[in-house]
Amino acid sequence: MTITQLQYVLAVAEHQNFTHAAEKSFVTQPTLSMQIQKLEDELDILIFDRSKKPIQLTAVGEKIVEQAKNIVNESHRIQDIVDQEKGFIGGEYRIGIIPTIMPTLLPLFLKNFVNKYPKVNLKIEEQNTDVLIERLEDGYLDAAIAATPLDNPTIKENVLYYEPFVAYVPQSHRLHQVKKITMEDLDLEDILLLEDGHCFREGVINLCKNKNFKDDRFHVESGSFETMMKLADEGMGMTLLPFLHTMDLSESQKLNLRFFKEPNPAREVSLIYHKSELKMHITHALKEIITGVIRGAIAFQDVKIISPVAHKIN
Repeated sequence: MTITQLQYVLAVAEHQNFTHAAEKSFVTQPTLSMQIQKLEDELDILIFDRSKKPIQLTAVGEKIVEQAKNIVNESHRIQDIVDQEKGFIGGEYRIGIIPTIMPTLLPLFLKNFVNKYPKVNLKIEEQNTDVLIERLEDGYLDAAIAATPLDNPTIKENVLYYEPFVAYVPQSHRLHQVKKITMEDLDLEDILLLEDGHCFREGVINLCKNKNFKDDRFHVESGSFETMMKLADEGMGMTLLPFLHTMDLSESQKLNLRFFKEPNPAREVSLIYHKSELKMHITHALKEIITGVIRGAIAFQDVKIISPVAHKIN
C-alpha cells in the first residue's frame, strides 16, 4: 500500500470516474486503474462498484476512503514541516470563495498575492458555503473565504474583515430623502432580496423588524446584485448591498446609496480552513495580503455584526 495509491482512490471517489480522476492526477487512466486494482488485490476487497454509473464506493470502500483522507493529510503535513523550515511558500493551494464575495474581493488581492508569492499555484473556485465546508472536510480545498460564524467544530475561522451593509434607495422610494438610515427604517415588504440560500439574504432578514414575513409579492430567482438594483430603479423597492460592491458603481448609481447611522450593520468575512491546519504558512500569507488591501477599502471603524444564518450561506 502506498500514499500514491490512496491518492488515486481519493481522486476516483471524488470524480466517480476513472478517466476524470486520472486527468486530475496527471497520470494515464490505465496507470491509475492498475494501481487501484493492485491495492484492492492486496486488501482482498473491492473499493469501488464498477457496475454502477457513476462509479460508487462499496460499503468497505467508504470506510477506506475516510481513513485514506487522514493518511494523505498527514503525509502532506510532513511537506508542510519541511516547507516552513526552509521558509518556502509555494506549491498548489486550493481555495473556494462564496458568490457574494468572489467578484469584489478577488480583484482586490489576487494580483498582489501572485506578485508577492509567484511560486504558489492558486486554484480558485466559486461555491456556496455548504459545498465549501464539505470540500474542506474532504480535503479537496485548503481554505475558503465565507461569511461567518459557521459554528462547525471541524472548521476554524480567522476573521479577515467586517463588511458594512449599504442601502440602495432609488428616487421613488420613501427613504430616498433620508441622509442616513437606521435598521428600524427597514421593512422587508419593500426590500428586494437575493434568491433563497444566500447569506446576504439571511443577513438582511435578520436586520429587519418583520422577520416572519412571507414574500409573496413576486418571486425572482437571482443571485445578482445588479438585477436587484435594476428592479429597484424600476420602482419595485430598495435593496441592500455589501460595501465592496458599491465601489464600482457609476456616479449616478452612487447617488442612490444610503449609509446607516452608526453602528453600521455588517457581515463578518473570514478565512476558513480545516482544523488539521495544513499549509498554514500559505494561509497566513494569504490573510496578510487580504487584510492589507482591505484595510484601505473599508474605512468603517464602528460596525455592528449581524448574526447570519450560516448554514444557508451562498
